[in-house]
Amino acid sequence: MAIPSQQLLQCLIHTCIPSSFSLHGGPLQSTVTKCPKKRLTFSCRSSASDDRQDDDYLIDAPVSVGDGFSFTGGKYSDGPNPSDEWFKQGKMVKAHSVGGSGGKAKDPIFGLTMGVGSQAPPDLFRWFCVERGSADNPSVILVHGFPSQAYSYRKVLPMLSADYHTIAFDWLGFGFSDKPQPGYGFDYTLNEYVSSLESFINEVALDKVSLVVQGYFAPVVVKYVSNHQEKHNDLILVNPPDPIRASDKTLTSCGPYKMKEDDAMVYRRPYLTSGSSGFALNAISRSMRKELKKYVEEMRTILQDKSWKVKTTVCWGKRDRWLAFDGVEDFCKDSSHKLLEIPSAGHHVQEDCGEELGQLISGIISKRRSIL
Repeated sequence: MAIPSQQLLQCLIHTCIPSSFSLHGGPLQSTVTKCPKKRLTFSCRSSASDDRQDDDYLIDAPVSVGDGFSFTGGKYSDGPNPSDEWFKQGKMVKAHSVGGSGGKAKDPIFGLTMGVGSQAPPDLFRWFCVERGSADNPSVILVHGFPSQAYSYRKVLPMLSADYHTIAFDWLGFGFSDKPQPGYGFDYTLNEYVSSLESFINEVALDKVSLVVQGYFAPVVVKYVSNHQEKHNDLILVNPPDPIRASDKTLTSCGPYKMKEDDAMVYRRPYLTSGSSGFALNAISRSMRKELKKYVEEMRTILQDKSWKVKTTVCWGKRDRWLAFDGVEDFCKDSSHKLLEIPSAGHHVQEDCGEELGQLISGIISKRRSIL
């Protein structure tokens, strides 16, 4: 069976969300990503068939094919793949209490009990994270954008591991972290993300930390830090906020970097293997559409307020195809925050220039430490 990849992802992730928010107070524009009108066609054929196109998914494809997946096995290859290898490098951390009545999640259409992937745990949510470096070193926490995963920081982690205790994690609803059905313990509101982030950081870092955040979740992180400034050394915002259309094109075509298919499949895999990822993404998209404008406005106000004491740096990929650079310099100047431009990077700087971003992060933090 072959399924064209872009059509699959666009139909799967169909909720419309705002397509551009401006850090410097520009107009809000909305774009609706519609499912393609062309009807999907299905054909049963062997994964060894010679007529396979580059953007098709195949059932039970061998690892040499790369981007097939199995309905029965829940994975796209029987051989090793980047997603499995990435999972082996991480661990699960329990943090943030499960809300609600504790009942079993039901399918919203038929009322049937849903699978394990859509159920909330009995007590605390499970977060997937990858750690590098000694726990005795200063902590740096890498926060991915929307829709993305901790995997996006795979090139940054090695650049920081020598001098810092570095942690990249998957938000609830993404990657390998829990994805409970909305309404059963977690509703994916931005306020819930603020409080859950606090729980996670309290669990993984006892001392002061530095935070790096890219994309739509920047306003969430800024609001959290504003309530706990005493616990944070540095805040590094990477191309905030994230002007996303609901498609994996934001990862594969938002800058000059050409993502390898193996890497793109790591991001796609949760949506190909479990319905829980799609339900969670729809809920998050609704929250973004409802709450993000207010959160962005709050972020601008917080960062420009004289009571803001956390050293803040904006890193900007100049070849961003989603956000214009206009106004960013003025915002940083008016708010007395440092601006670092990365000419060769696009919107997802950690994908385009992960090693360079890692060096910049290390330099920013080490400079502050040397001053102290």
